[in-house]
Amino acid sequence: MSKHNVVVAGCGSMARTWVEYATKREDTRIVGLVDIREESARAMAERYSLDVPVFTDLGQALESTGATLVFDITIPESHKQVVTTALRHGCNVFGEKPMAANMDEARELVALAQQTGKQFAVMQNRRYLPRIRALRETIKAGTIGTVGTVHADFFIGAHFGGFRDLMDSPLILDMAIHTFDQARFITGADPVSVYCHEFNPPGSWYKGNASAICIYEMSDGSVFCYRGSWCAEGFRTPWEADWRVIGTKGTAMWAGGTDPVCEVVDEAAEPAFHLPYKRIEVPVTWSGQEGHKGCLDEMFASLEESRPAETVCTDNIKSMAMVFGAIESAKKGQKISLV
Repeated sequence: MSKHNVVVAGCGSMARTWVEYATKREDTRIVGLVDIREESARAMAERYSLDVPVFTDLGQALESTGATLVFDITIPESHKQVVTTALRHGCNVFGEKPMAANMDEARELVALAQQTGKQFAVMQNRRYLPRIRALRETIKAGTIGTVGTVHADFFIGAHFGGFRDLMDSPLILDMAIHTFDQARFITGADPVSVYCHEFNPPGSWYKGNASAICIYEMSDGSVFCYRGSWCAEGFRTPWEADWRVIGTKGTAMWAGGTDPVCEVVDEAAEPAFHLPYKRIEVPVTWSGQEGHKGCLDEMFASLEESRPAETVCTDNIKSMAMVFGAIESAKKGQKISLV
């Protein structure tokens, strides 16, 4: 018998990676598919040759299948209902980001997970890349000294069409949580406050504000500055963003698909107006699966080891707070406390 009997909630295109992953685990079995459009669930079953029942109601699916784990790959507005139903049926939950549609719902889900003693972990796939892991370890080792400032630039002209073009805050609400969560992961620090200026530049094809500059004070005393736009044509940054981390001994830089690199003060050299530096290559040694699969590996490992997942809801809500705090700051035109 499988250790993990999974019901998949949400059978759109985003679910394919999750379903394909689960079908390859020997200890995991998909026992049901749920979607408000029954034809989507049937199409998913056919695509992956799954001989399982399909449902339009999650509660019915959980009662009929004996599931122990739910994959929540529904739209954000459905996350509260899906996660609540799963937790109350005694299931663990692995869900897509964001963990909820707003902070009030996120807090309710965290409280319910703690009350039921079940795990609710959230997909943050950009943590699971060899180069960001290498950057994090280098900073943790003190190679550049004590971190004082972190900069992340995200400039991509993204022509999605559809609902994103009509959102009020398409960049911050739909995308920036990746970069915000990366900042927390890289530094090990959490947000204390935020000041955000959100705007829509000339030539934007979005109805809402597609650009933003955010300044976060972090729990270790450092400052994280985010500059981003989803309507910036030319000189695209990587989806993982372009990073500069400045410490007391030097600077680390990383731009997505490239290896991180550091320049630190050469303490053996004579003092000068411009201090001489030495370049330090950052070893990239992490060999785990990348992206969604790496995050799912961690989620399943946490169940096996009876510990919280790296992206457990009690931690991920801090990345959520960075998103909604930035939006609130932009609306009020003032710095917002996040603690």
